[in-house]
Amino acid sequence: MSEITLSPEPRPLGKSGLSVSPIAWGMWRFAGVSSAEGRALIEAAFDAGVTLFDTADIYGFDGSGGFGDAESLLGEVFAETPGLRDRMVLATKGGITPPVPYNSSTAYLTKALDDSLRRMKVDSVDLYQIHRPDILAHPQEVARALDDMVSSGKVRAVGVSNYTADQTRVLASFLSVPLASQQPEYSPLFLDPLTNGLIDQAMELDLAVLAWSPLGGGRIGTPGNPREQAVAHALDTFATRFGVSRAAATYSWIMAHPARIIPIVGTQNTARIAELADAFKVSWSRQDWYDVLVAARGERLP
Repeated sequence: MSEITLSPEPRPLGKSGLSVSPIAWGMWRFAGVSSAEGRALIEAAFDAGVTLFDTADIYGFDGSGGFGDAESLLGEVFAETPGLRDRMVLATKGGITPPVPYNSSTAYLTKALDDSLRRMKVDSVDLYQIHRPDILAHPQEVARALDDMVSSGKVRAVGVSNYTADQTRVLASFLSVPLASQQPEYSPLFLDPLTNGLIDQAMELDLAVLAWSPLGGGRIGTPGNPREQAVAHALDTFATRFGVSRAAATYSWIMAHPARIIPIVGTQNTARIAELADAFKVSWSRQDWYDVLVAARGERLP
C-alpha cells in the first residue's frame, strides 16, 4: 500500500509567488512577555523550520484592552534585532473591530493596515487577510481595499480568514489580483472545511489553506468527551509507532491532505515549538489516515 510522506521543503503560498514552510507559527497569544522572550520564541520557530509567521491586529486583545499588543511586541523584536523581519514571510489580518464587531470598509481596512505596519515597525507585509467577513461590506468594496494594498506596495499578497466558500468566490471575482489564501478553523475535531466545499475550492483556485486551531483549541492534548478521547487514541496509536508526540501526529495528519494544508501552531512553549519538525518524521498509510478520520467523525464511513 502506498504511503503519504511529508516534506519540510517550502511550498508556494497559492498564486502569490511566495514560498512558505509547511507549518506556520501563530501569534494569537504572543503578548505579555519581554521582547527578549518574544525573540526566543521566534528563533525557536526558525530552528524548527518555520518561515511563515501569522499575526493579527486583534491578537493580544483580552476583551477590554490590549488591541494590537501582539503586533506591537513583534515590532519591538524587529527594532532590537535588525534583519529578523527579512527571514520570515509575515502575515497579518484586520477587520475585527470590537465591539462593532466587524468592519471591512475600504476606509477602515486602509487605516487598519497602516496601523498594523506602524505597530510592527515595517514598511510592508507579505500577506494581509480579512480576518472575518463583514456582512455590511459589499465584496466589491473589500476587493478595492485589497487591490489598493497590493498596488501601494504595502502588501504582497491577500487572503481571507473564516470566509465561506461562496464568500471567497464572490470576493475573488471582484479582485484584480489572485487570492492567495483561505484561513479556516480545521482539526480532527473540526472537519467542516472537508465537507462544506472550502478545501475543494482551495484546490480548484490554488489557494493556500492555513488551518487555525489545529489541535482543536487544546482538546486534542487534553481530551474530555468520548469523541475527543477516541481521536486522541487513534492519533496516539500512530504517534507511538513513529516516536513522536500526539501534537506532531496531528499536524502531520492535517498536512497529509492533498490540499497541502498548513497548520498554524500557536504554542508559546519553545520545547513544543521544537517538536514541529517531528511532523516530518512520519508517513501515513491510507488506513492509518482514515482511522483517525473515522474516530473524528464518530461514525463509520459510508
